[in-house]
Amino acid sequence: MRIFLTGGSGFIGSNFAEKLLNQNNHVTIFDNLSSGFKKFNNYKKKFNKLKIIHGDLKNFKKLNQCIKNHDIVFHFAANADVRYGFLYPSKDLEQNIICTHNVLEAMRKNNIKKIVFSSTGSVYGEAKKFPINENSEFPIQTSFYASSKLSAEAFISSYCEGYDFQSWIFRFVSILGPKYSHGHVFDFYKKLLNDRNNLYVLGNGLQKKSYLHIDDCILAVLKSIKFFKDKINIINIGHDEYINVKRSIKIITNQLSLKPKVIYSSNENRGWIGDNSFIFLSNKKLKKTGWKPQYSIEKSIIDTLDFLKNNKWILKRK
Repeated sequence: MRIFLTGGSGFIGSNFAEKLLNQNNHVTIFDNLSSGFKKFNNYKKKFNKLKIIHGDLKNFKKLNQCIKNHDIVFHFAANADVRYGFLYPSKDLEQNIICTHNVLEAMRKNNIKKIVFSSTGSVYGEAKKFPINENSEFPIQTSFYASSKLSAEAFISSYCEGYDFQSWIFRFVSILGPKYSHGHVFDFYKKLLNDRNNLYVLGNGLQKKSYLHIDDCILAVLKSIKFFKDKINIINIGHDEYINVKRSIKIITNQLSLKPKVIYSSNENRGWIGDNSFIFLSNKKLKKTGWKPQYSIEKSIIDTLDFLKNNKWILKRK
């Protein structure tokens, strides 16, 4: 299969690229390296079916040319930093909505009909019932990031209806594992390297999150593509467990043999504007494929921490 992979130099995309190449697919990575790393594609010499293009999805002319002669698009490129979106509101519009539209238009012009899209569990906003299934109602959106992802989902669905596309839209929880380059484990580890005695935490530490290892995420996506054959397939991908921030900190500090003073910024049950105090998705639909997670959340955190300890170069860019 000839796969066009946007964001293939990022954390999730680069892991997917390696798995897809190991399955003997042809993979073209299209990435502007705004948040990805060339080192994440250091397996290039190992695979002769890999092509890497440094390109920006806002450049429609280049995108339209490069996407030719592919069978399916894995669209993983995005601004995934919720806090960054509030500092620069246009970024989510440009990177998550306009760029998705450009991908869809390039697909339409080149008669590519299949798209795999990485959305987010954040689209469910401040849900009232847990775990959240795919048919849950959408409350008021709490971040530009979630709003932009939901808008991108709507564009994809419209192209499926209007131009006979087929889509697999995956609503992820936060993903952990090798090549992880932003998020709470990254932030806490970097802070503790700078100050072993004090750890400043946004919110009250009681925010509850569900995390999933990248290997479990990849397996869930690939199983779902084979199993679900509707025109528009929307699937939650999460864990059967969840954990609060205080417990995450305990795991991290134990692994580092540290006992810092933990300082919480407020009594609020959220860390920042747009933060969801509880994200816990139902995997009932996903489990129809026979999938189940192989990593506990604790093991995922430890695996992520091991990667960061062995790849401190990644801390310098942030």
